[in-house]
Amino acid sequence: MMANVDDLNTWVKYRKGLCDDCNATCCTLPVEVRLSDLVRMELISEFEAVEGNEKNLAKQLSKQGLIEHFNFKSGIFTLTRMANSDCMYLDRSTRRCTIYEKRPQTCREHPQVGPKPNHCAYIPRA
Repeated sequence: MMANVDDLNTWVKYRKGLCDDCNATCCTLPVEVRLSDLVRMELISEFEAVEGNEKNLAKQLSKQGLIEHFNFKSGIFTLTRMANSDCMYLDRSTRRCTIYEKRPQTCREHPQVGPKPNHCAYIPRA
């Protein structure tokens, strides 16, 4: 049975090594980031990461095509995804993260934290 990203009942229990032959399905989910992530990713400077400046940053990053949404209440930005739903930082051929060392906290904590903790939408590479 293959996982369906939108149906949590199809997600599999995560185990070590599962990512080795996965199609990076988790990298098609929306990636939510905070100011600290944007600094780590080098999309903004620490100087720009001032509380209260989120609205201006959201406008700037949206114009640059880097975020697709900003939630004013929570202060969470959602990174832009490609037309095929891939994260913009996912290499199309290797299916590996191009900013792995600088990746957002959401990615660092997956699958321990996420829509179904300790489970992932594993789909083997074709």
